[in-house]
Amino acid sequence: MNIIENLFAVSPYIALFITLALGYLIGKITIGRFVLGGIAGTLLMGVLIGQFGVQIDPGVKTIFFALFIYAVGYQGGPQFFSALNFKTINVLLSAVVMTVTGLLCVLAAAMIFDLDSGTAAGLAAGGLTQSAIIGTAGDAISQLGNVTEEAKQLMQTNVAVGYAVTYIFGSLGPILMVSWLIPSFMKWDIREEAIKLAEQQSSGKPELAPGEFNALTDLVSRAYKIDADSDLIGQDIQQVNRGLFDIAIEMVSRNGESIEVDKSVKLQAEDVVVITGRREAIAGHVGSNANEVNLPAGSSLIEENRQLVAKDAKLIGKSLAEIKASVNRDTFRGVYVTDVIRGGRSQVITPEFVVHKDDIIQLTGTAKDINRVQNSIGKRLGSVFATDYVLFGLGMVAGLLIGLINFEIAGIPVTIGSGAGCLISGLFVGWLRSRKPQMASLPLGASNFLRDFGLAVFVGVVGLQAGPQAIDTIKEHGLTLLFLGVGVTIIPQIISFFISYYVLNIKNPIEALACVAGGRSANPGFAALLEKAGNATPVFAFTVTYAIANVLLTLWGPIIVGIISTQ
Repeated sequence: MNIIENLFAVSPYIALFITLALGYLIGKITIGRFVLGGIAGTLLMGVLIGQFGVQIDPGVKTIFFALFIYAVGYQGGPQFFSALNFKTINVLLSAVVMTVTGLLCVLAAAMIFDLDSGTAAGLAAGGLTQSAIIGTAGDAISQLGNVTEEAKQLMQTNVAVGYAVTYIFGSLGPILMVSWLIPSFMKWDIREEAIKLAEQQSSGKPELAPGEFNALTDLVSRAYKIDADSDLIGQDIQQVNRGLFDIAIEMVSRNGESIEVDKSVKLQAEDVVVITGRREAIAGHVGSNANEVNLPAGSSLIEENRQLVAKDAKLIGKSLAEIKASVNRDTFRGVYVTDVIRGGRSQVITPEFVVHKDDIIQLTGTAKDINRVQNSIGKRLGSVFATDYVLFGLGMVAGLLIGLINFEIAGIPVTIGSGAGCLISGLFVGWLRSRKPQMASLPLGASNFLRDFGLAVFVGVVGLQAGPQAIDTIKEHGLTLLFLGVGVTIIPQIISFFISYYVLNIKNPIEALACVAGGRSANPGFAALLEKAGNATPVFAFTVTYAIANVLLTLWGPIIVGIISTQ
């Protein structure tokens, strides 16, 4: 054991990465429908490995949590601002129900079990996982006028004791509630419900899981042989292609050989033409003029997808059909509009669809053809794999600066905190990206890594730091305080969920679960919900309730001290 302790003392980050590895390993354990999950597994392993006395700079926990919450905000920014409506009132009330219920549970436990102000405040800080209560309660204790200095010191120590004993389950409980217990009771499949919600938010377009793809693509290529009596015979390629929307002849094979397609080529009987375009357009315009055939083996038609940001003032406010007629008037090959993204969401494409400034228009065609029309539409969008480190850095700076803001409510000091600050800045930068697509790029793979790895490190450090103190305190004070913490953690979640679902009418499963996590600032619980959901659908409800909970839970510290001290 001494060897391990010395190793962790020399390089504590070895302990951290062992915690992550073993945590995610045991997180794969499945019992019936219950899967522990990597976040809960990491927290438990952190507590166990923390018994070796691992010392890690607390700043590591702060910065990785900031990265996690910034990535969460960035991914959910467009949906968050577009979802703000009267429904937000119910979500806000859900957070109020959660926090008030938590306060009442703490006060009831304190009165029934005769807890002093410090222990009760520590119970609230750990059971409701709001560390700020430690500070506000400690300050309130120091202001008590009818208590000796020795008694004040004891109560302030008890704040830390209560927090240490109850914090671990305070973090683990929401994970179990939102990722297993409530979904199992309600017979919800979190991933399935998240996909449904994502489809609703994207106008019915299906959300694809990793490895999935839509086999029924809008753009298809098919080969037809020209009949001897076809009215296409004698027409050149430009004549045939003119007047069609998102459909064109891309290749011509004559006598078994591909020929160069240019304006001078006229179609002949027995020619095999390759038509590329939208499925319904091909069926409507070509089916009656030709017979479909197979292309010779080895035939290829190389095209690319290129995204352009609509900037040309002459095209803004015009329909796609008008734009195609304008930019493609002298061409004889096809360039196809295969997607239009507005505000971070794909739109339903029709010839009548009107383009707005900063819409992202995805063109499909050969590089040569797209190059020809690109300047008539807008500027090419930068690589989807490159990160805009300028705005990423500035966004993090802004979030950390916002976190330093502090103010008073009824004389009680409240600090925004780096977590809430980086969530706010992430939401704004993500929204900015959806409005100005040439700015603030943070690829999905990169933001997913920041989100998942940031939270994993945060939870691992929490476990490593809290483990030794919690175990020692349990040995010293028995299990009563631990069980009280379990009650304070679980009971408000149950009450809040049923009130949110049945009274406040928050019927969507993902939103209801996100309200449970956000209403008690349960970051690990939210991370577990994100892990199960597989997309950013829980972000909106969590963000709204998280903001309210941070303020109200912080205020509970002096309120608990004031009420208990007068008993």
